[in-house]
Amino acid sequence: MKMNSRTIDGIPMRWKEHGEGIPLVLVHGIPTGPDLWRHVLPKIEGARCLAWEMVGYAGSIAAGRERNISVAQQAAYLLAFMDALGLDNAVLAGHDLGGGVAQIAAVRERDRFAGLFLTNAICYDSWPIPSVKAMQATKGLVRHLPDAALKLMMKMLLQRGHDTTEHAKEALETHFPFYANSDGAAAMARQVAALDVRDTEAVAPDLPGLKLPARLAWGAADAFQKLHYGERLAKDLDAPLRRIDGGKHFTPEDHPDVIAEEINLLLNDVRSAGRAHGAPANQGKGQAG
Repeated sequence: MKMNSRTIDGIPMRWKEHGEGIPLVLVHGIPTGPDLWRHVLPKIEGARCLAWEMVGYAGSIAAGRERNISVAQQAAYLLAFMDALGLDNAVLAGHDLGGGVAQIAAVRERDRFAGLFLTNAICYDSWPIPSVKAMQATKGLVRHLPDAALKLMMKMLLQRGHDTTEHAKEALETHFPFYANSDGAAAMARQVAALDVRDTEAVAPDLPGLKLPARLAWGAADAFQKLHYGERLAKDLDAPLRRIDGGKHFTPEDHPDVIAEEINLLLNDVRSAGRAHGAPANQGKGQAG
């Protein structure tokens, strides 16, 4: 998978790209990056997969300095990214914060999207989780944490969110290196300080009106984003929800086969709805997945 970069509206943006076909834009959460989808992308069929990196996260940490990196603003950055690459009739996939970004972007410009996939996503008033609220309250301390303390904090978070110790260890090895520098703790502090539940609450009333082909997959044992929130999202989106019994928060890393299968099913739904490969953006409007 190739890492690409481009300056868009004066902001350096990065994304990993893989495959050809229907545009599929995937958005990660905290404390991850495009590599969250590393085990999923090779299993996606018939799609041009673009795993976009949120501004101020992973390899784009430096771009987040002195910029608004809230979830609502990330949706604006994402839409600018799509404009720059000429991406229309795209399927949007999001996990954790990325799921909130996806909801906001879809509400803002519904007619440019062909489908929506969410997995263990923030929504409604489901976030920030207690540990993040604690970090927000002590952000002045967080920004001064030495690397060893920051790594331990991230390790504990990942262990709580992964099904197995082995998966948590692999995730730490994948995502922590982006924080392992003099700006890492400050970056984490910026990220948590920018989280505001009002971003998803503002679009919640508009979710039932999206009428996009949609699917959800949810780790039923997630202590961060509880299953009942996924069930509420599924009802509002009129979408099927795949329950992953025993699954925790980081489903793209722990259950890539399930996530890829559900995304591939959504891509088939999109094709059936006539919204793929350059179909007019309003074609199939009013059809649910």
